[in-house]
Amino acid sequence: MTQPAAAPVTPRRLDPEDAQHALAEVQERLRRQQLVEDLVHRQEQGDDKASLVEDLVHRQHEAELKSLVDALHPADIAFILESLPKDERQTVWKLVSPEHDADVLLEVEDWVRESLIEAMDRQDLVAATGNMDADELADLAPDLPPDVVAEVQKGLTEEERAQLLEAMGYPEDSVGAIMDFEMVRVREDVTLEVVLRYLRRLHELPDHTDQVFVVDRQDKLQGVLPLSRLLVSEPETEVHAVMSTDFLTLNPLDSDADAAGAFERYDLVSAPVMDDQGRLIGRVTIADVVDVMREDSQEQALSRAGLQEEDIFAPVAMALRNRAPWLLFNLCTAATASFVASRFEDTVSHIVILAFLMSIVAGIGGNSGNQTMTMIIRALAMGRITGRNLWQLVKREMMVTFMVGLCGSVVAALFAWAISDSIAIAVVMMASMICNMLVGASVGVLVPMVRARFGKDPAIGSSVLLTFATDSLGFFIFLGLATVFLL
Repeated sequence: MTQPAAAPVTPRRLDPEDAQHALAEVQERLRRQQLVEDLVHRQEQGDDKASLVEDLVHRQHEAELKSLVDALHPADIAFILESLPKDERQTVWKLVSPEHDADVLLEVEDWVRESLIEAMDRQDLVAATGNMDADELADLAPDLPPDVVAEVQKGLTEEERAQLLEAMGYPEDSVGAIMDFEMVRVREDVTLEVVLRYLRRLHELPDHTDQVFVVDRQDKLQGVLPLSRLLVSEPETEVHAVMSTDFLTLNPLDSDADAAGAFERYDLVSAPVMDDQGRLIGRVTIADVVDVMREDSQEQALSRAGLQEEDIFAPVAMALRNRAPWLLFNLCTAATASFVASRFEDTVSHIVILAFLMSIVAGIGGNSGNQTMTMIIRALAMGRITGRNLWQLVKREMMVTFMVGLCGSVVAALFAWAISDSIAIAVVMMASMICNMLVGASVGVLVPMVRARFGKDPAIGSSVLLTFATDSLGFFIFLGLATVFLL
């Protein structure tokens, strides 16, 4: 009997630019819709024909937009929503199919999720969150109205309700807040054939399942059975004979950043989460860890400039509250640097060329300190700095900075001598540059370390403080040496 030919497979190519192309197309369709509406509104008021045309065109554009959005992955829809102003975002959000609502809400950033939830009525929210897993619902719970959370809880089983309350009870940046409750458990006294039959009866395996967890009757973790070992071993073999007892476990109160570091260090796909009694209560997967790494990277980049995460289309007043404090602080530091320079007015007035050279000293010191600070913040995030290696690290950074400064200052001195025709100015330039680079390296080490010592984010405002130190002290060192040795 001839078998029918299989339908051709057209795999979707993973291309980060696809979302950007979709965004451009959505924006173009929104622009056309707005142009047509503006054109119709210019017609005489009360013109029934114009109103009918507007309604038809509006429906046509909505249908085109909906068709475009429905064909996208929820992650791409989330990217588009994050890239649109609030009014356009709400327009597109209303066209998203209800079946994608839950996935999109989980994909978007927190600052966008709030505006999307505000636009949904209670019934839509209950429908979108009703089929979520307990760990997913726990992620959204802080942004959902309390009555919606209570309504969704009614539809959960007793076990799911307990899991939800447990997940919501852990701190935000802990392993318990990101762990997944879906996993496969087996006993150690059964054969691999029994395990295989059990797996085949499941509708599907939980995402990122690379190992089966072996537990006793009290759910205490005894070992792990990698799927690769399960597939290549003899079916008659019992689980305890092939399971691994050398595995990494996490505690629900561990930091999610520490968990991410463990995944990176040991190339893990998943890891079990155990309570203090040794019972298996969940697992963390590589998907959860990637989200943690991405969020930490974004927060670190913003923190260094003294910013917090915000909607790029947020109201001006909200943006001011976010950015103004550190900008005002930066203004004060810049004013301090200018005040220091003004104290050497006589020196600059006698040797005008100093006014052109002192910005080089300050800038190079800042760049050097920024290199050191970036390395220290990275090492702190990875947990590589301890009390025992701190002093050794500081000495190394000072030595590296001195050697780099020595080489760079020779070039700077030659430049200063070329434009001033003065050996004395060149020597002052060289000494000032080395000293300010050492200042930058010192601040680059001390600021993150001191903030981390007091439990603060070592990246917050670090660049502003570094600029303050290298500008003020750079001007003071350069102009002070010039005053002493050139006048």
